[in-house]
Amino acid sequence: MTEGLKTNNFETVLPKFELIYWADILHDQPFTESNKEPDSPLFLREKYVEASKNFVTENHDTRKKVVDFLGRQLNRIFLNEDFSLNYSFITDALVKKYFHDLEIYYIRNSITEDSQIHKSSDLIKERLLVALKKYKNDEIMLISHSMGAIIAFDVLSLMPPDLSVKIFITMGSPLGLPIVISKIAAEHKKELNGKNHLITPSSITQKWYNFSDILDKIAFKYHIADSFSENSHGVKPVDFLVVNNYELNGIRNPHKAYGYLRTSEFSKVLNEFIKGEKLSFNEKFMRKAKQILHSVKTLISKRNK
Repeated sequence: MTEGLKTNNFETVLPKFELIYWADILHDQPFTESNKEPDSPLFLREKYVEASKNFVTENHDTRKKVVDFLGRQLNRIFLNEDFSLNYSFITDALVKKYFHDLEIYYIRNSITEDSQIHKSSDLIKERLLVALKKYKNDEIMLISHSMGAIIAFDVLSLMPPDLSVKIFITMGSPLGLPIVISKIAAEHKKELNGKNHLITPSSITQKWYNFSDILDKIAFKYHIADSFSENSHGVKPVDFLVVNNYELNGIRNPHKAYGYLRTSEFSKVLNEFIKGEKLSFNEKFMRKAKQILHSVKTLISKRNK
């Protein structure tokens, strides 16, 4: 995010930021940069690197037309009016191949330190809910990527009335896919009450921005605004097609969070959110001091190289 703000010439400093980590609930051990063995299942193959100055943006107009056409057909083919699935054997196979964590999220149980058995999804959602409660008196921008968008949507849909987020961000999101829509509809059947669109959670009070790269297979149905109706605040998804410029050793990954977080479109939204904060003089001074310190550290690092 800091790289994106700097690259796009926004002289703002990140506000308080907290990462909600949940991978340990689904996996016994995480990837780690300290693992230097490429053959190890824990080897981190896609590390954070700054955007290449030689990145070439290609024209994908033809692909966009194809994706738009297929995207319009997906719901018609796979979803019934009651959000039940047709050809579930196909969608189940796709989930097993491309959305392994999603399959675990919906069906697996986990054992906590006190030896209690809980649904994995409940443990994951609880971590996000605890963080949102901690900052309930602040203006919140909630940023979610990939499966995180599903987790965030679930939590936002069930939040108590005294909790809300000002801006909701989804990136590389599978929320538009029929299998995901069907799962969400099953979880929120009572709230839907016969409606033919999913409802934007009422806990989102100002904006919902959805960012997708046309080459991102997970966000294949990138135009999710068609699937969600407005909430009581008049909020529904606003879709942006962006260029995710993450690549390592010449190999692109248009789904990677690093690339999404430094796009000019997201950086603009982030900058506007930061500038709209109501800060005291001391808070503004500390932010500026952090900005200067970060600039000095970057300069020293470049000189050392």
